[in-house]
Amino acid sequence: MRLGYPNLMTTTQDRLPMILDEVEVVRVERLSPAFVRVELGGACLAEFGVDGPLYDQRIKLVFPGVPGGPPPSFEGADDSWWDTWLSRPEEERGHMRTYTVRDVRGEGEDTRLVVDIVVHADAHGDVGPGCAWAERAAVGDRLVVICPRRGEQYGGIEFVPGTAARLLLVGDETAVPAVCAILSQLPWDAKGAAFLEVPTEADIQTVQHPEGVEVVWLAREDGAHGAGLHAAVLEHLGAGGAVVEVEPEDVDPDLWETPTYSSSGEDVEAVLTPVGHDLGDLYAWIAGESALVTGLRRALVKDLGMDRRQVAFMGYWRRGVSMKS
Repeated sequence: MRLGYPNLMTTTQDRLPMILDEVEVVRVERLSPAFVRVELGGACLAEFGVDGPLYDQRIKLVFPGVPGGPPPSFEGADDSWWDTWLSRPEEERGHMRTYTVRDVRGEGEDTRLVVDIVVHADAHGDVGPGCAWAERAAVGDRLVVICPRRGEQYGGIEFVPGTAARLLLVGDETAVPAVCAILSQLPWDAKGAAFLEVPTEADIQTVQHPEGVEVVWLAREDGAHGAGLHAAVLEHLGAGGAVVEVEPEDVDPDLWETPTYSSSGEDVEAVLTPVGHDLGDLYAWIAGESALVTGLRRALVKDLGMDRRQVAFMGYWRRGVSMKS
């Protein structure tokens, strides 16, 4: 089955504004109990690129619908590819998930995208299609990538610190690849701190970062998800106290708020005056499980009065809720 019109020509005029093509696994590395690194290659990646640093650049991977089976074909895809893809039976269209570009290696047709995938079970002991695929990933496996094409608008970068003098990066294990990618691309004189929570001490990584940015790893072990991370961030900001409790019904599974967008429809142009803390020169980027992110959002924006234009809060996933594409 083809997507779009069978007679579509792949030309500069007709091509999609992003790369939508098949790639191959050229390298697999088990970084730790919770992380698998895959390196993806393909001639199509010669056109990969963005205008400026990648930072937390998001891409999408489409895994085969059947373990060990072929990835879905997007041959001849046109602007209607999304609706056409959704119309396929699930076993044929496969599973689409969002990841961050951890690194880019090589150039031209030898360009390789490095993606770190978290492998863990949910509260019910189940694993999602991305985790299951990564656990058995091997050189030669094929899948589909959707990523930026050089010279075209794509989006997917939320780290926009502007002229902020200090940075605060916060994430659980699902945000570790994005935070590490950001850290490795910061200017040498950047200042600030990064707080990263991982399942176990064995998941702590060595990451390149400016000397002026403190990197704090927190191993959760048997503790509650996000509790230690929340407390460490508040202490860092000089606002020690109880962790902000968030009721399940108050958690937006689609939480995504940046200086220019709010999933809840809030006025992102509203200016708030910091109360009790000098946070006017800080830019905060926080991502991970939605309840964790919601609690930190309340602490920073509501309790500490940070200007909404100084923060980016992203719910990458929600405990007990199946991840979307």
